[in-house]
Amino acid sequence: MDNKKMAEDIVDLVGGEENINDLVHCATRLRFSLKDNKEAQREQLEKHEGVITVVESGGQFQVVVGSSVAHIYSEIVKNTNFASNTSTKQDNPDQKVSTISKVFEVISGSFSPLIPVMAGSGMLKALLTVLTMLGWMSDTSDTYMILSAASNAVFYFLPIFLGITLGLKLKANPYVAGAIGAALMEPSFTSLMDSNTAHSFLGIPLVIVSYASSVFPIFIAISIYVLLDKLLKKIILKDLQIFMVPMIALMIMVPLTIIVLGPFGTNIGDWIAAGVTWLIGVSGILSGIVLGGGMTFMVVFGLHWGFTPITLQNIANGGDPIEAMASAAVFAQIGIALGIFIKAKNDKSLRTIAGSTGITGLLAGVTEPIVYGLILRYKRVIPIAIIAGALGGAINGHFGVKYTAYVFHNIFSIPVEKPTGIFVISMIVSLGSAFLLTLLFGYESKPKMVETVDGVETLEPTPTPTPAPVSPSVSPIVDLKKEYIYSPLTGAALPLSQVNDEAFSSGAMGRGLAVAPTVGEVVAPMDGTVTSLFPTGHAIGITSEAGTDVLMHIGVNTVKLKGKHFTPMVKEGDKVKQGDLLIRFDLEQIKAAGYETVTPVIVTLTQNEVEVFETTQSEIEKNDILLTLVV
Repeated sequence: MDNKKMAEDIVDLVGGEENINDLVHCATRLRFSLKDNKEAQREQLEKHEGVITVVESGGQFQVVVGSSVAHIYSEIVKNTNFASNTSTKQDNPDQKVSTISKVFEVISGSFSPLIPVMAGSGMLKALLTVLTMLGWMSDTSDTYMILSAASNAVFYFLPIFLGITLGLKLKANPYVAGAIGAALMEPSFTSLMDSNTAHSFLGIPLVIVSYASSVFPIFIAISIYVLLDKLLKKIILKDLQIFMVPMIALMIMVPLTIIVLGPFGTNIGDWIAAGVTWLIGVSGILSGIVLGGGMTFMVVFGLHWGFTPITLQNIANGGDPIEAMASAAVFAQIGIALGIFIKAKNDKSLRTIAGSTGITGLLAGVTEPIVYGLILRYKRVIPIAIIAGALGGAINGHFGVKYTAYVFHNIFSIPVEKPTGIFVISMIVSLGSAFLLTLLFGYESKPKMVETVDGVETLEPTPTPTPAPVSPSVSPIVDLKKEYIYSPLTGAALPLSQVNDEAFSSGAMGRGLAVAPTVGEVVAPMDGTVTSLFPTGHAIGITSEAGTDVLMHIGVNTVKLKGKHFTPMVKEGDKVKQGDLLIRFDLEQIKAAGYETVTPVIVTLTQNEVEVFETTQSEIEKNDILLTLVV
């Protein structure tokens, strides 16, 4: 699928551009701030071709798409105008977001646009380190100085860049916010640090500190500026706001930042960094186990953003132990991917995924496709990720390894980790142990081969030395559990490939069949709970007691009917028995309105890795067996 089509589908599935407040991206994720997360069709997104997974964290609706993220983001920005929607529709008041989530959202939304340039600059630092170590370049040469300036610029002027991204995130003038950061770097101010005399502003004594590479002072300053900006716009005549608001804001915020907020923010950063360093000093091994073993899952929930300001503060002070310990999780993930690549001998599709994501992680340090495409898919490797990450993290923690430049962890970034030799050992331990454990214990494998029994497909048995005699019409099944999904409709059974909607026909949403209904009723396909019911009544999801999710989507694009011709008979949370009536719909009226009524019935999620076998009947009655799931 091309990037333009992918971008269009994602925008539609997050609720359309009218539901988007803001969008940024990082290395693998589109990070949406939506007006109402309930408007987004999360299940369809997760099963869409090209979407690895969807994460709701820190107040953001994050669509993980992998290395093509920048191209998809560009297409979305080029073909939408969602920024203009922010004044026409308010955020959903029922969408509760905790204070902590809001803080993480601001942090991640401010750093996300800077991640590519920070990572690129960090890798350039690593390259310069290698070149000087090998003696191919002198660290006093003009060439080195110019390239060093290129690698240091984003970090040295970080208050300016963060001022701009914070202004954008908090919906204040980003260039005034950037100017506040720039004032802290302006030569007239920085020259004050070179003199030994006392300084003051209107008689108020000043504490002059360096704000190069700082994070906390600008976060505090811009948070206050946002409030001031709103106040000034309320009390200053509209015709004068274009110059009066920025002028007064700069007159107030720059001195206030230099006198109070800057020193205060600097002290906060120093205190937090010192506290983390003290904790690591108490037990480097324990800290390494927690960070190395847990960072994989902190990333999943977006909690890693809380470490970013501390990491940057530590780097500015000589080196960061947090990222050094957390890096073990990255190499554990790569080891798992390479282990699955070797282990999955007969699954070309899985080998392609494991091999490509493993190489991408090793060379570029981007491992989210491994996390979402392999680790969270094959639950058996989760303990392996924890154990292997904890081993490498403990080594780095015990020997005090530090991360000296902001880079993605990969084989090319090794020189920025000090001492390098210890780091290489921990990297080998994490990657190697994850690789070997995956080979030894494997991942969750799937059953094989099929043959038909009474119109429903089942499995070829696992060979045994002395198989029990069986009826010639039935395949023996050894230690297999089955779950039946009964047809919720009466009509013609069709393969999903005949559904005129790529999200279903491609299989991206999940395995299953479609039914062209002849009766306008949907019944429960199994015992379970109604876990999703679209407000328009055109789609419903049931979760069985075994944890299997089944989605029934009545027709194609019928969401546009806005509930007309659909009558739900249940509500979310209801317990239902197989065969209970779920939805009535007016078949003829839907067709008359120009919509197809072919209804996909798909398995979107199971608690175990299962094989889904489809009925071979061409005509199906409600309550006939439609799908058989075999664990």
